Amino acid sequence: MKYVRVPTEMISAPYFNRALTINGLSVVESCTHIQQSRGAMLLEEHMLLYVSQGQNRITHGKESYLVKQHEMLLLRKNSLIQYDKTLSFEHNGMYSSVLFFLKDEFLQDFIRVANIKDITTKETVKIAVKPVNERMQKFFESVVPYFSEPDNVEEGLLRIKMLELLYDVAAADKNLLQQLLQMKKPVKSDLTEIVEENFANPITIEQLAYLSGRSLASFKRDFNDLYNMPPSDWIRIKRLNKAKEALEKTDLPILDICYMVGFENPSHFSRIFKEHFGYSPSAARQSDIDERAK
Repeated sequence: MKYVRVPTEMISAPYFNRALTINGLSVVESCTHIQQSRGAMLLEEHMLLYVSQGQNRITHGKESYLVKQHEMLLLRKNSLIQYDKTLSFEHNGMYSSVLFFLKDEFLQDFIRVANIKDITTKETVKIAVKPVNERMQKFFESVVPYFSEPDNVEEGLLRIKMLELLYDVAAADKNLLQQLLQMKKPVKSDLTEIVEENFANPITIEQLAYLSGRSLASFKRDFNDLYNMPPSDWIRIKRLNKAKEALEKTDLPILDICYMVGFENPSHFSRIFKEHFGYSPSAARQSDIDERAK
């Protein structure tokens, strides 16, 4: 599954979502009439998702969040998420949402302007789907008309709307406020957790480093200290072992297994599988079939 870097790639080909982007501030409208739309995103900035029609199941690592109509979800940047959008047949068979992207600098400005005291504890606030009250619903509705004339929306106005959003978020739920306060603090994610969750995804070493909150050099150094081998070697071995296990324990087609463990080229997968184990994936599958037939 290919990952889209958002918000950068969301507003360009082939997606062309309507967006307001001025001086680092980004608001994106996402609409679809497709029965079910699935994909994955790499968050370059903190994101608040509001679903106005339909529903969206967001998967982040081992956690899954179902965001229904008039609900919202706040997620930290450097997160790799999968989405599964479902249409609302009560509203002309459509899915619609608005995504607000928040830079660290903007969060700092809001905390200063709003004179919010940092009362966060060491305990991380749990991510959770939140209902949208009438006040916030009216706010989200007020943003939609701007997508029809983005060139006429001045930076000052967009900045005011983003500040209004954060004031509403802070007033709506204390846990959301705590999330905002936590987001402004740099976090270096647990490296083991990041690589174990994502090694089977078609993801680059650079993206893994990004997800872990490290520079590429720092990621490679920390990884080598932990696993005593380069990340590319470790990922390849983990993928091959997972493929071998799937060949032995499931009836999935070899091509499906290839993609399932993160390989995008079946010929490359077959070649390095044989180099590593001494036999091809098809031979492994046939051997397993013969063993079960005995």
